[in-house]
Amino acid sequence: MTPDESAGQQLEQAILGEEPVFSAADVAEATGATIEQAQRLWRALGFPDRGSERAFTQADADAVSTLLGLVEDGSIDFDMAVDLTRAVGQTMARLAEWEVATLAHRVQELAEGDASEGVNGSRATAALRLVESLTDPFGGLLVYVWRRHLAAAAARVEALGADDADLHTTQVTVGFADIVQFTALTNRLDHDRIGDLVEIFESRCADVVAGQRGRVIKSLGDAVLFVNEDPIRAYDTAEGIITVIGRDQRMPDVRVGLSTGSVVTRLGDVFGPPVNLAARLTAVARRNRIIVDAATAERLPQDQFEARPLPARPVRGFGVVEPVAVRRH
Repeated sequence: MTPDESAGQQLEQAILGEEPVFSAADVAEATGATIEQAQRLWRALGFPDRGSERAFTQADADAVSTLLGLVEDGSIDFDMAVDLTRAVGQTMARLAEWEVATLAHRVQELAEGDASEGVNGSRATAALRLVESLTDPFGGLLVYVWRRHLAAAAARVEALGADDADLHTTQVTVGFADIVQFTALTNRLDHDRIGDLVEIFESRCADVVAGQRGRVIKSLGDAVLFVNEDPIRAYDTAEGIITVIGRDQRMPDVRVGLSTGSVVTRLGDVFGPPVNLAARLTAVARRNRIIVDAATAERLPQDQFEARPLPARPVRGFGVVEPVAVRRH
């Protein structure tokens, strides 16, 4: 084992808090699960099969036991357990990558500080120290944020009404904001500058969306997909994104498309024609302009907004569409 591999193993065990002692068969035997069930849950978390390797900890076995207990007492069925596990896995995978990328610079600072003070150490040592100081506080923060978002999501479902046939379907205005000519930009900028640009774009968009009581559904690097139940607030969100991104001379131009209609929500994502149309409309929009569909234009009060139909044009997947340019009086 190389020094780097040894340091990585040390760091992994420090984060997990225990050594792996079980194989997949051991986990199945200890929890009463079949090997297929244990493997299905492990894959749902986003990890590859480990064969007969002793790659699992007591915490892994406890997690399987917890999920199977929920299935056995009738709270959920096994397919629901897999769906929830996949949701957690995908969310936490992105969070972990984001956290490591954010903290990498701090780890380097700590390692350089140790060296300047004549303290023996390495990046791995600095990382271990940082992990020890952050694990408990950040773990508590995760539970707090999860409860906050769970409460907000439950309130949204309740607002749809208990008599609704499908609580996964809701009427919203979907917004899609993207950076103009992002590919050309990436060919001109160095990696650090590209990373900074994307981070600023995503964080500023998230602030604007939250300020208008909307939700960011996903960030795609050069684009942000958001929703709002109020089309006026969705327009104000689009206008706000143009203000903080497109009108900042240090940032690239943006285009925003808005479309209103029914969407289906699944695992934190949204699907349906309004999502696709909002994305397509950005190709129609001029730089730092907002383009909407007819359904959104109809919901914007005429005493507050001026709507100007644009020439009809073919839009992939929708046939001929007449987009609408809107602005406040």
